[in-house]
Amino acid sequence: MSCVSDSSSLNKAMRQQYLSLPQGPFCQVTYVWIDGSGEGLRSKTRTMDSEPKSIADLPEWNFDGSSTGQSEGRNSDMLLIPVCMFRDPFILDPNKLVLCEVFKHTRKPAESNHRNSCNKIMKMVKDLHPWFGMEQEYTLLGVDGHPYGWPKLGYPKPQGPYYCSVGADRAFGRDIVDCHYKACLYAGIKICGTNAEVMPSQWEFQVGPCEGIEMGDHLWMARFLLHRVCEDFGVVATLDPKPMTGDWNGAGCHINVSTMQMREEGGIKHIEKAIEKLAMRHPEHIQVYDPRGGQDNKRRLTGQHETASITDFTAGVADRGASVRIPRQVGQDKCGYFEDRRPAANCDPYAVTFAMARTCMLEEGKDVHELE
Repeated sequence: MSCVSDSSSLNKAMRQQYLSLPQGPFCQVTYVWIDGSGEGLRSKTRTMDSEPKSIADLPEWNFDGSSTGQSEGRNSDMLLIPVCMFRDPFILDPNKLVLCEVFKHTRKPAESNHRNSCNKIMKMVKDLHPWFGMEQEYTLLGVDGHPYGWPKLGYPKPQGPYYCSVGADRAFGRDIVDCHYKACLYAGIKICGTNAEVMPSQWEFQVGPCEGIEMGDHLWMARFLLHRVCEDFGVVATLDPKPMTGDWNGAGCHINVSTMQMREEGGIKHIEKAIEKLAMRHPEHIQVYDPRGGQDNKRRLTGQHETASITDFTAGVADRGASVRIPRQVGQDKCGYFEDRRPAANCDPYAVTFAMARTCMLEEGKDVHELE
């Protein structure tokens, strides 16, 4: 089996003894933010005199941006602005996890802060009541970088028996998946499901439906919880879109999209119109569907392993080899939602939902910069 971290083998009963100590009226609040890579998450914790009841109760904070790829050492302070608060499933109530936006000392958004512009466009399309759901695929690795549960030498049996599987020879890491699910529910994240994926040691969880900016907030915090749970188990969760070369599935973050018009009777015409708009902006969307402008997704979107080619745009009913899929039930009901299968596992959900709203929902002639 793959090796696990040394810290995961420490005496957890001793740890629990300390965590169960009373903390009086005080509250531990962990600030979480996206670092300069646009993929990594950072956090630090402060003590508050009482339990915050809302975002308004949380002060701004700062951090050393030169150590997170977000500033230079000679002017390193970056600002943390709390935007969304969750319960802390690791040290329990009344303690909190807080997702933050990162701003420069000039109070301009950091380059990796895509939430700021996403929030603006979501306000512009709020009357459409846009719903999003995202399907986060990920792969479990040992700390040595080898897929968790895979033979040390050679490979497991070919793909086929692993999707939604059960059994010690097929499902690797279910304990981690179950713990992450419960942690998300406790935190208040809108997690709606999970399953084993096609490649062994690859899993998926789904978040949504979420309206507007809530999609990015909840998915980013769900990712933080995933990495944190994996830390306790001594393994690593990677969002690499193609962690293993060869005849193995990659990892995506499919996005399901609907507006109020699409969900109503006869909404299929609005779905089809949105897909036509997506077809016209295919290269533009590919640029924002992974943090490196399509370079990561290029390894995954090959036209094989349930993907469309990165160079082509296709759409179809119940077609998992298409860029955009209309679910079979939606095709029958003539209303509902569509699924864009192109976003990579390591995409920024703020950037993806921004692009989706701009292409499919923004009125002709309107510009997001109007709100700046």
